[in-house]
This record gives sequence, structure tokens and C-alpha cells, in this order.
Amino acid sequence: MARVSVVVITYNDAEHVTAAVESALAQGDEIGEVLVVDDCSTDSTAQVLEPLTADPRVRLLLRGSNSGGCGTPRNDGIAAAAFPYLLLLDSDDVLSPGAVRALLPLAERHRADVVAGRAVRRELPGGRETVWAPRIYDTATGATLPGQVLLGIADHPELLWDTLSVNKLYRTAFLRARRLTFPDGAFHYEDFVFTARLYAARPRIVYTDAPVYVWHVRRQAERLSISLRRADIANWRHRIAAHRGVVDTLRDAGAYSLAESAQAKFLDYDLPMYIRELPQRTPSYVNEWWRATRDYVGGFDREGVALASVPARWTVRALTAHGADEPEPGAAGLGRLVELAARPPRLIPPYGTVPPPELAELEPRELPVTVDARVQTGTHTRLSLHVHDLYGQLATLHPVAVRVELTERGTPKPALGLESPLVRDGNGWTGDVRLNTADLGRGGRLAIWQIRAEIRYAGTDQRTPVEVRAADGQEAKRGAVVRPTGQVLLVQTHITPGRALILRVADGVQGARRVARGRLRRMLGR
Repeated sequence: MARVSVVVITYNDAEHVTAAVESALAQGDEIGEVLVVDDCSTDSTAQVLEPLTADPRVRLLLRGSNSGGCGTPRNDGIAAAAFPYLLLLDSDDVLSPGAVRALLPLAERHRADVVAGRAVRRELPGGRETVWAPRIYDTATGATLPGQVLLGIADHPELLWDTLSVNKLYRTAFLRARRLTFPDGAFHYEDFVFTARLYAARPRIVYTDAPVYVWHVRRQAERLSISLRRADIANWRHRIAAHRGVVDTLRDAGAYSLAESAQAKFLDYDLPMYIRELPQRTPSYVNEWWRATRDYVGGFDREGVALASVPARWTVRALTAHGADEPEPGAAGLGRLVELAARPPRLIPPYGTVPPPELAELEPRELPVTVDARVQTGTHTRLSLHVHDLYGQLATLHPVAVRVELTERGTPKPALGLESPLVRDGNGWTGDVRLNTADLGRGGRLAIWQIRAEIRYAGTDQRTPVEVRAADGQEAKRGAVVRPTGQVLLVQTHITPGRALILRVADGVQGARRVARGRLRRMLGR
């Protein structure tokens, strides 16, 4: 029996909207209607939509003027929905097969106001998928919420990390009774505020790890999605405005502890994401970003800052150390901030004589250790590693070995693992690992290898995971390796703006062509 309305919003997306609507219709007989709200498109979206109305479940709502955002068309769809339950869908994404049959029975069995399921971010064109908010939905990595029924989220502030509105089935009457809407007009990151309003209303929520939504990430698209427009300083200002709306919403509802947790989430998630990209930005962007961030974060509650991770607290201290009339920090200060935002964070030398506050709070797995590497490539690739001590913290743990893992980006294949003993060397330890460079080739395509390491200690199973950093003086460089078969490998030692070390290996003529095409695209995009 038809029980669900699906609200699809679209604007100038003739290329993708059909796939979105078809993914909704394919959910089965439970779908009573698919409301497509066109926010006054100027391309051929209207013409593409017309044939879809051959299915009587498809209803078109054509707005007479563009709203400037996603909130208003979603509100229009919610207001027009005719069925007891409602799903939201963006025109460039799709619902997972069986999403409704996973969500609807849970809603009815538990008399839930909301049922939330697993969304994945699918990178296109490659197709690599990552689970959204894995600490909530990915049971394979330890998530425990799937299967639970909650009344509000007061006891689970980690749910503030799930800011998506599209991975949830809503009881339509609940949304209307609580007057839950999105911010109208040209308001970006509107999901943040809507989900805060939802959580503040204390709904009865059921969680499942069933796949329900596929969020398409198109980094090469002509028109980037809002979440990918981070090179524009306005994007950061929009994100701050949205986060401020989250905190204000929770405070207005009397959920003060959740408001503090929302501030901690901003420091642990939103802020590092933008900090990691600062080396790619112009000086004017960095200066404006710094002022806006300092002004906002400087007003956070002490309790909110205290809930954040130790590296995030150090970041706040660095951001707020300068007064409003003082200059922004130079390249060195910015560089240390970027290193703290690495995944996992690292505190780079030189170190002072007095350890920073809170360092003693950290478990071995949390220590912001720096591991540098120098690369030599030939028939074999050699990584010469240096593990820096951290105010004596590592010395007390007695490091004995380092395990290096090279993971090919964009594939689920197992990492290549190598291990080396560690030898004491001045204020740290050294180790070397080697592998056949041919093992990094991938049959005619470009392979990108991320390098991580794990420090192991004597007499314990405790470990410290780190991202391997390019040593000072290590330069990005290219080389060619001739395999015994006569085939050529092109090997590039690449250093990211955050100084993470990456190896790019193009195997044969096809791989070389792909490298050349990528370089040409970057040149044309400048």
C-alpha cells in the first residue's frame, strides 16, 4: 500500500534528475508520489521532467522564481506531500535499492517519527564509496546505534555529526505538528539547521545500518555542489552562519549540553577540513578566513571547547592568541596549524622544553607524533623514516618497530605492508623499508599510494597510527623505472599542501597518457 511521498528538488540538472526520480519510483508500491520541485530551472530540466509524468505517481511543482538555495523547494515539497511518510532526495543523487522497504517497516513497528539509515558518498567517475558518519552507521567499524530506538539525542551527542536530511524517513504529521522546516532563500548548509531543529524537537528515532542513500560527489563537475565550493571564502562564511544557527536552535530549545557538543563537533570536524586546504588558498583568502574564524571560535563556550579533542583545543588556542588588531600568523604558524589538522593530527618539531597542556591526557594511539620520510626510487623504492620523540612521551613507551602501509587510493584492495625495526638516533628513531617498485604498478592505469605508519612499542600491544610526512628537504620529483620486461613505470614523489607523502605510479603508455591528461586538465582549469 502506498505510504510514502518522495520530495525531489532540482535546479538546472537535466543531466541527472531522471536517474533520481527513477530511483524513487523503483522503490515499489509503497511510493505514493514523487513530488519534483523545480526551482525555476533555465536549462532543459522542465523538458526532461515532462515524460516522467507518464507515471501517475510523478507530480511536478514548478516554482516561478529561483529561491537561491535548497531550503525553499524542500519546504514546498513538504507542504504538498499527501502521504503519511516522507523522504527527501536531491536530483543529482539516488535512493539505494530497497531503501523504503528497509525504513518503512521500522517506522511503523516502532511508531517512530524518524528512521535514519546509512548513506554513502560515491566519488564519480571512479565509484569509490565511503560511509557517511561511520561512527553512527558503519557497524563494521564499531557503530552500535543501528537497531536502537531513541527519544531525542540528549544521551547521544555524537548524532550531531549526522547533519544529512536525505538519509531519513520522516513522519509527515510530525514535521507539520512541530513546524519543522528548512531555512528559506539563499541559505547554504541548510541541512545543518534543519537537523538541529529536528533533534531539538526530541523525535522518536530508529537507526539502521541498511543502505538508503547514495550521495554523488562530482569533483570535476562544471557546477560544483555547495560542499565542494570551499575555495570561495563565502562558503566558509555560509558554514559558520549555518553552524551558528545550529547552536542557537539547540540553546533556544534548552538543550545547552547539545549546543556545547555542537561547538566541539565544529572544532573537531568542520574546522580541520578547511584548515587542511589553507596552503592551497591565496593570502587574501587566508587572512579573511583567519579573521572570520578567530571571531567565531573566540566566542565559543569554555565547556564546548573542553569537549573537543586535544589537537582541536590547541588549534583554538592558536587561533585566539592574536587580538583583533594584531596581524595574522606567518607561514610557520599556519603550517603548524595545518599539521594539527592532519588525519591523524601531528605536532611537528622543533619542540620546546615544556610540553603543551593536555599532552598527558592522550593515550598512545592518540599521540600527535610526526614521522618523516625520504624517498629513493629505482628498481626498488626505499623509505628512510625518522620518528620524532614528543617531549619524551615516546621514549617512555620504548618504540621498537614501525609498520608502513601503502594504500591505493580509490580501491578497496588491501594495503601493502612493510615493517622495520627502529634504532635510536638523537631525539628520535630511524628505520628503513624497501619494496619492489614494480609492486606499485597497476596494469596500465595510474595508481596513487597513500603512506601511513604505525609505531609499535616493547612489551605492549599499544600502537600509534600516523600519516607519513615528507621530510624537510624532500622534494616532489619524477622518475622512470624500466622493468625487467622492458615496460616503463613513471614514478612521482608527490607532497600534498599539508606535506603528506604520496607516490603516484603510472604503469606503461596508458598510465602515462592519463598523467598527461590530468596535467592538461589542471592547466586548462587555471
